[in-house]
Amino acid sequence: MSSHRVRATRAATALAAVALTVALAPAAHAADTPAALGPGDLAAARSAVQAPAVIDRLGHFFARKGVPPIQRLGTGAADEARAASAAAPRLTGETVPVYTLSAAFVSGRAGTPVAEAGFTATTAVAADGQRASVWAAEQDGGWRVVNIASGGDETDHAAEAAADGGTAFREPQIDAWYELKDGRVLPLDEDARRSVGEHGTTVAAYQRLVHQRYGDKLPGSGYDASGKAGGFETAAPGGSAPALVAAGAGLGLTALAGAAFGLRRRRARVTY
Repeated sequence: MSSHRVRATRAATALAAVALTVALAPAAHAADTPAALGPGDLAAARSAVQAPAVIDRLGHFFARKGVPPIQRLGTGAADEARAASAAAPRLTGETVPVYTLSAAFVSGRAGTPVAEAGFTATTAVAADGQRASVWAAEQDGGWRVVNIASGGDETDHAAEAAADGGTAFREPQIDAWYELKDGRVLPLDEDARRSVGEHGTTVAAYQRLVHQRYGDKLPGSGYDASGKAGGFETAAPGGSAPALVAAGAGLGLTALAGAAFGLRRRRARVTY
């Protein structure tokens, strides 16, 4: 074969490789992106949060400053009721999906998004400025409120990432919030910066990192079989909605949550 023909063949091969890389790049990023909840799901979740019984619970949550109802306060029931009424809770902003690190991604399953939507969050505010995040999850074919947590990390980080063109997700085991954008995992808080550095890392490098952290704690592992995994309780005290006992539990990371694993709670969390 002549040198001219060899050079032409090499050039054609190189161009084909470039074209293939360009063609596959969007697909790879698409696979990294979590599947979004549909408008119907978000509307149903919002409707559940707007229920009068939930607004009443919010009033008591604010009156108790996030102290769980199973713990006694220094005030009586009548004082709490007055404080709950004075709290005048109202919902603000949009109901957003909350994306959580996926167990399938941790395991290294091909084509699996980094995170998945397990529940929604809606911010509520009280007359005195307190904020709370109301979580709703799909259970038994409908959307139900499963938790009320102080603060507004879920909606705050979702808005922060969206403003940058990315998607926020949480690694609940270390309480870290990240932004997923253009094939990279970027930090949104101090816990995430300690995890992936100030400038973040690639999705591939992040997968190796979380596999190292949690690969031996996935469903079906010895850790799971030992009963240390967290998840949705099958019944909550008083017959109320099932309790979300650990962020991320029941959301694809069942074997990665729970006190024995060292789940850190970022703030007071009350389940009603």
